[in-house]
Amino acid sequence: MQVNGIFQRRRTVVSVVAVITATALAVAGCGGSSIPGGEGTIVTTTTRIAGADLVTPERAFDASCGTESTVDPGKPDIARIAVTDPALLDAVCALGLQARVVAIATEKSAIPRYLGPAVTSRPTIGSSPSADAARAARADVVIGYDASSAAPFGGRALTIDRTESWQDQFAAVADGLGRSEEGKTRLDAFAAQAKRAGARLDASHTQVGLVRFGADSETIEGTNSYAGTILSAMGAQRPASQRQAGAVAVTDDNFTDADADLIYVSFTDTAAAEKHGTSVMKSDQWLDMGAPGWGRVLVVTDDIWYGGKGLAAAPIVMDDVIRSLNRSSQ
Repeated sequence: MQVNGIFQRRRTVVSVVAVITATALAVAGCGGSSIPGGEGTIVTTTTRIAGADLVTPERAFDASCGTESTVDPGKPDIARIAVTDPALLDAVCALGLQARVVAIATEKSAIPRYLGPAVTSRPTIGSSPSADAARAARADVVIGYDASSAAPFGGRALTIDRTESWQDQFAAVADGLGRSEEGKTRLDAFAAQAKRAGARLDASHTQVGLVRFGADSETIEGTNSYAGTILSAMGAQRPASQRQAGAVAVTDDNFTDADADLIYVSFTDTAAAEKHGTSVMKSDQWLDMGAPGWGRVLVVTDDIWYGGKGLAAAPIVMDDVIRSLNRSSQ
């Protein structure tokens, strides 16, 4: 099957990103898409933090899920799905099967917000549901990381290995839901789009830094971080000091390892993290580095760039990069 572009429905009213958005549209092409499309209409307003622009200051998530996938030939279809770990909703959403989710064993607030109302509106039964509530869902398949959590539901358990890459986790969900062919097609489509987008942006000639601020800490994110895998798929380079797989805590001794042609910063989900990060970004030590000194620091959404970890979140991160990567050469 042919998969077309994923960004054509985006629109923005913020002038600082208008020209770059046009680049995103050119990369994506036209027509419909069977892989998720990321954010849709506009809802938020903050545009700068500590002098750094937010890459996408205004967004909502009304078109995050893919079109409904078709079952593999000869495989039985599945009508009712329960999910015990909210992170795995990304894969269900990317397959376009969110309407078949009849129960989510979590609180409503724990559902990743980037999945949008098509997923956040699905029934939740609490993080420790009663056996009666679980059985009432009448799930055909129960998706989770822990097989024991599926037992109260009574349906077939589809247990996913959380140590696998996000691509392998998605493929495992697709296979377990009888959609291995569609799963592979959608993964391949994203990889091809990321490669094309990176080539258009000449991403291979930009070294990108990833810095996350916590309440009293900062880390350099490695190549195995979720955002790191999207940058890699686009062909963007990392500075030599940031090519380790895992995260590295920033200290006075390695502070300048955070520098790059362009630095994407984010704040974990507390006000304290933003306060601490703002303080660091205003410090002489930070501003003396190359990227901050040249105004090449951009703020991204932490829970998507590092908490997404799936095919539904991937186009959102890629779109952020398309909107912003060429700023490093301006």
